[in-house]
Amino acid sequence: MYTILKTEGLAKRSTFTTVHGTVETPVFMNVGTVAAIKGAVSSEDLKEIGCQIELSNTYHLHVRPGDEVVKSLGGIRKFMAWDRPVLTDSGGFQVFSLASLRKIKEEGVYFNSHVDGRKIFMGPEESMRIQSNLASTVAMAFDECPSSLAERDYVQASVDRTTRWLVRCKAELDRLNGLPDTINRDQMLFGINQGAIYPDIRIEHAKRISELDLPGYSIGGLAVGEPNEVMYDILDQVVPYLPKDKPTYLMGVGTPADILEGVDRGIDFFDCVYPSRNGRHGHLYTNHGTVRLLNAKYELDDRPIEEGCSCPACRRYSRAYIRHLLKAKEMLGMRLCVLHNLYFYNTMMQEIRDALDKGDFRQYKKQKLERFEEQTDD
Repeated sequence: MYTILKTEGLAKRSTFTTVHGTVETPVFMNVGTVAAIKGAVSSEDLKEIGCQIELSNTYHLHVRPGDEVVKSLGGIRKFMAWDRPVLTDSGGFQVFSLASLRKIKEEGVYFNSHVDGRKIFMGPEESMRIQSNLASTVAMAFDECPSSLAERDYVQASVDRTTRWLVRCKAELDRLNGLPDTINRDQMLFGINQGAIYPDIRIEHAKRISELDLPGYSIGGLAVGEPNEVMYDILDQVVPYLPKDKPTYLMGVGTPADILEGVDRGIDFFDCVYPSRNGRHGHLYTNHGTVRLLNAKYELDDRPIEEGCSCPACRRYSRAYIRHLLKAKEMLGMRLCVLHNLYFYNTMMQEIRDALDKGDFRQYKKQKLERFEEQTDD
């Protein structure tokens, strides 16, 4: 159940109640692709740094260890010792981005595994069955994510097929949720809006998928190389055509600035690998720009990554020490950096929710963006 508590312009402060707990939105989903955050971050760590909902990947878990294995062990939440909600993406993006050889047909996609080269087929029904085996809280529809540079005719044909696939996803998940051996019979389906950078195609698609009355809707195929202004313009045009009384999820976004702009345009859910990926390379988010910890000037810096930060890294360790760990290729260095970045993101989302509660989100956004633009890297 999705409940809007407060609005400020298009920005929404809401709750999303699921069988696995209530999510306070706007929210950033911490990305654990293979049921783990890269950088040696545990489920216990996720709770400590304020993660409400974790995201895992259907394709990767199907390839390894296998969704049947996860089902036999009680589903993904039991498998990874996580008792809060989990969203699984459908695998569609990975099929189209990782598979060098693939053949798209109406029934689905034929491709080769990026791990061992074995032949795999995935269509709407297969994606739903895999996600049902994983027993996530929210399952994402199987879709094609066309390139933002694709020709209009191709994008239109792709979106039409994605719409047909969504209907099949809904029918299959309804069937699976009715089976006695299904672990999570309350699994919810989110549809995905596509259309590259063609506003009219996206708007028409938003209208069509809204008719299915799904528990939630997402916007895919953005933040894949197009300028930020183009992404913001697409959101401005498309979000008003998605149901107001359902959560809206902007997939794969993004930077702290992108999140602030997304919230301002009515987005509830975000996910991105940036905080963990950048953290593993010593690129750390702070309220005063990015700290690039491998720079030589931090060799003798005994300050925390960010003064006043309460993350596990900043409470105990200096920039100099963490830099040393990174230079020495010690896993602890990556772990501390990832923890800091995820804590920064989760804390920013709490600040956004607090600002919406108080009715001063626009002021908060303005001040936050101004501070980001300083980029001091002190």
